Amino acid sequence: MSSPRALGRLFRRVAAPAGAVALALALAACSSSSASTGSGNNSNFVNGSGAITTLKAADRKPAPAISGSTVSGGTASLAAYKGKVVVVNIWGSWCAPCRAEAPNLAAVAKADASKGVQFLGINTRDLTKANAEQFDQRYKMPYPSLYDPYGKLILRFPKGSLNPQSLPATIVIDRQGRVAARALTPLTEEQLHKLVDPIAAEK
Repeated sequence: MSSPRALGRLFRRVAAPAGAVALALALAACSSSSASTGSGNNSNFVNGSGAITTLKAADRKPAPAISGSTVSGGTASLAAYKGKVVVVNIWGSWCAPCRAEAPNLAAVAKADASKGVQFLGINTRDLTKANAEQFDQRYKMPYPSLYDPYGKLILRFPKGSLNPQSLPATIVIDRQGRVAARALTPLTEEQLHKLVDPIAAEK
């Protein structure tokens, strides 16, 4: 029969790798920045500063025609914002960097509304809609968020434009409905303006 000390050593040997795996999965699920910031296959993304990248106009691909129910119970679609610059932010209520970024998104959404810029959220991996709704209410988000618990809408974006393991993530769609820029990192107000305002100024 094994002694308590021997059993303790055995438990530590088994538990340590399991704990490491759990930690790795947690970090992959919600990353404050992404190491995968380079161009994806056939994405044509140009490496920018850190995890923020911008596309030349000639290389931009059409954004998908996403639509569906929102966190608050309504409906929303990209098609409704035709002719506007649309900032699409992918987030989860359980994601600490998403919570830190939320006030910045709310502030810039209000500031840039007069420039013809519309914000649209995509909530993902919140299997309970109530958690996502509480997030919206807590941060007084002034724009709708599509409810996408299993990431089906995210997978419709052009290959290489989004890393599904990195949250938060932000995509900017130009007035012609093309994916123009992305950020695979939480953004400050200043970073958001630097990302969005040049695209909003395009003719």
